[in-house]
Amino acid sequence: MSISTDLSGSLTVSKLDFGFPGHPLFEGLSAVLVPGVNLVRGGDGRGKTSLLQLMAGQLPVRSGTLELNGARLDLNAGAYRRQVFYIDPRTEAYDQATPPEVFAELQLCYPTFDQSLITSLCEGLSLTPHLEKKLFMLSTGSKRKVYLAAALAAGAALTLLDDPYASLDRASINFVSSALNAQTIDAGQIWVVAMYETPTDITLAATIDLGD
Repeated sequence: MSISTDLSGSLTVSKLDFGFPGHPLFEGLSAVLVPGVNLVRGGDGRGKTSLLQLMAGQLPVRSGTLELNGARLDLNAGAYRRQVFYIDPRTEAYDQATPPEVFAELQLCYPTFDQSLITSLCEGLSLTPHLEKKLFMLSTGSKRKVYLAAALAAGAALTLLDDPYASLDRASINFVSSALNAQTIDAGQIWVVAMYETPTDITLAATIDLGD
């Protein structure tokens, strides 16, 4: 596990314990994730998605703490969650909306959402022909592209992406990797991507390795 010691503008995970009945996942997990792209790597069933959901404040922490830019999840959940962008790519919550409607709804949630980026993001992800379709009409890959475009426009302090390359064509994978590599430390945004393998095309700030 690679851990930075610079705590400024960071997500600090301290002594995190979590698991499901008969399936413990983490015991005493600690890490500091910093601006730039951070990786959560692990095999199937090792808890990558669960860890993202814990970081998003969507799963209850059994013990330990999560602190983002001075806001602890257990002490000030509202201040913590307002800084986080996370959409489960399997969700059906937006199925009756078109991509522009999804972007408009998310813009209300994130004051930093940059609507001016949406056109270029949709073009880069080959979403433009699908903008008038409701999400339930889209392929799995196209739905994921909608959420990726939203994530890249949201400007959240912490953005959590679960397997961002899944179901994407090669051109879109290249676009996403370039967009993630553009997330420099100077931007002050923390990105966490959960993947089975370490990507060779993304510069990483830190890695949490959950094992195979």
